[in-house]
Formats: sequence, C-alpha cells, structure tokens
Amino acid sequence: MFAKPPQPPLITPKPPSRGRAALAALSNPYIGVGGAAVFFGILAITLILITGDPKAGTPLVRLSLAHVGDVSGPPGWKQALPQDVPGDAPLDDALVEFTTSAPAVADAGPMNGQAVITLPGGGSAPGAFAGPGAPLPQAPLAGLSVPGPGGLLPVIGPDGSTSAQAYARPFTPDGHPRVALIIGGLGLNAKATREAIETLPADVTLSFVPYADGLQGWIDMARAAGHEVLLETPMEPKDYPDNDPGPYTLMAAASADENGHKLEWLLSRATGYFGVTNYLGSKFVASTPAMTNFTAALKSRGLAFVDDGSAVRAGGGIPRASADRIVDGQLSGEAIQQQLGALETQASRTGRALGSGFAYPVTLDEAAKWAAGLSARGYQLAPASAVMARR
Repeated sequence: MFAKPPQPPLITPKPPSRGRAALAALSNPYIGVGGAAVFFGILAITLILITGDPKAGTPLVRLSLAHVGDVSGPPGWKQALPQDVPGDAPLDDALVEFTTSAPAVADAGPMNGQAVITLPGGGSAPGAFAGPGAPLPQAPLAGLSVPGPGGLLPVIGPDGSTSAQAYARPFTPDGHPRVALIIGGLGLNAKATREAIETLPADVTLSFVPYADGLQGWIDMARAAGHEVLLETPMEPKDYPDNDPGPYTLMAAASADENGHKLEWLLSRATGYFGVTNYLGSKFVASTPAMTNFTAALKSRGLAFVDDGSAVRAGGGIPRASADRIVDGQLSGEAIQQQLGALETQASRTGRALGSGFAYPVTLDEAAKWAAGLSARGYQLAPASAVMARR
C-alpha cells in the first residue's frame, strides 16, 4: 500500500501590517484597473467643470414642445378615441434638442444630426434627425393668432399675412414635375407619429387629428423636422352615425353658428398649421350651404383647405388642393407602390400631382422608399402647399 505523504506543519500567518495590506491590494490587477478608472473619471469631471461643456461648440437647436392648455369636451369623448400602443405616451411638456452638423444660422440648408427629447419626468429619448430641410419657425408667429375656446385661433395678420403663407414649407421649384404626398391620422398613435416625423422627407406634408393629446407638441416636433402641417376637420359622412368622426363633427344640416362654434374649438386645439383637411365628410362636402359657410370661415382666418378628393368642386376663394389619389386604399406594399407610380404618371401629364395616405406602417415604409428615388426618376417631391391654387 502506498503511505500517505507527510502533511506540512500548520503555520498560522501573522496579520499583515496596514502598509503591507495596502501594497497587496494595489498589486491585485482588478483593484488596480478599477482604481485607475475611478481616478480618470474624477479627472474628466474636474476638467469639464473647469473648461465647460465639451459640446459647447456644437450647434444646437432647442424647441419647446409645450402643448396648448388642456381643453374639455363632451363627457366620454376621450374614451371614444382609439387607444394608443401600450407604453407609447404622447409628448406633452417636453423639450427637443437637435445637435446639428451645420452652423445653426438662418437658411443654413439641410440639417443632419441627433435629436434628444427631454421628457417632463426627467428621462430622455435619443433619435436620429434625418429631415432634409432646416426646421420651420416655431409657432405661434406674431400677429397670426388670438385667444380661442381651446387655445389660439388663427387670424389674418395686421399686414395681411396669413397662416396659409406663413406656416407653409418654403419651396423652390427645379423645373421637374411636382409630386406631393400627405400622410394623415397622426397624433393618436405615438409610435406611428414619431416614425412619420422622423423617417419621411421634410417635403411630405403631415396631417394631425384634432382630438390627439399633446397635439401642440407633436406639431412643434413635425415643424422642427421641416414638415408643414395640416389639421384634420371631422365632417359628417353619409353613413353617420354608424360612422361617427367624434363630438365636434361638422354636420351638413347644422346651422352656421353651430358648425362655427365647433370649428372654432377644432382650430384652437393647436397652432402652426397652414390649413385644414377633411376627415370623412362625404355628406358634408356635398352640401353647398355647409361648404359655403365652412370655406368662408377658413377665408376669414387665412387658412387653406386640402381635401382627399371628395370636395374637388369646392372653391371659396381660398388656397385649395384636392388629392388625386388615396395611395393606400389597399394595404399592400405592391398596391401602394402602384398608386404612387400613378401619381408620377399624372405629374408627367399635368406638371403636378397630390396623393393622400394614412399613417399605416406599410404606408410609411412604402412612402419612404418611394420618395428616396423620386428625384432620380425625374420628379420633384413637393409639400402640399406647393401644388395648391386659389379657387
């Protein structure tokens, strides 16, 4: 049998002195690296405090997203709205800060960089700012609004300036046929609204639902990304009340005063839009008296009117446009691309064309891809205000 090896004598080590303990700790590679990291972190903070913000020389554009004060409507009107995606809260009193790669001066041309949205609770949401144009001026502009029942109401300025002019996106034609696109239904779903603002070119016009919470914040964000904005006006459809656009729907048989009060509430929900567009309204737009009163009210406030094609014969002496096609009547990528292609064909014949769509995910995806190649195909993407005429 093999004998057990002899055991070494048991020696009780002496506790190290404080000096030897410190040297032993420093010789540990993990402690050494950690200590160095802490040291350099403290050094960096000290240098920032002494020399200032290291990004101080980077151009910044700060825009308040404070919304117009809360407004109240008939009981239950908010509960009747489609619910947003869980966890996607709308932006109310927030601040959006763009870090740009170009000098922050007027008419600086395209801006690209990073956007950081500072939320009221202290959190932040970084995101890419890919708008191809400089931010539009933040609303309200002086002289173009007065207090209304829910916020600010648009008016014609003392010098004759109008919201239809002042809040439209500037446009310089390049001689190619113009194609415009409006994406609507924005403001109720935070995810879709952010995607439309952030991923679509600035020349795409965005249309917002008046019942949306934080509406002014969304409009401010859209304009900060270069998009001009329309406000949707709910109008009575032929199948009302089975198809009900909400408590402030303009009714074909209502008096001018009744519709006028509803319209004032809708128009005072936010500021910064250059005009309005219809939401539904097949019955309302077919009523000559109702449309006459409606367009007269818009004219008195200096607003434009863009419809989805259902009110093509309406005039009123205001800046007008009617959509030539609804691009997402069928929700498939192939069908949407066919409709967008048809807009190009029409623009080739008439020099301009206007399409309308909803903020469905497939519509946003297809619109972004289509717009990216539009210039190479010999067309100019234009805001809706650039394809309007006074009639």
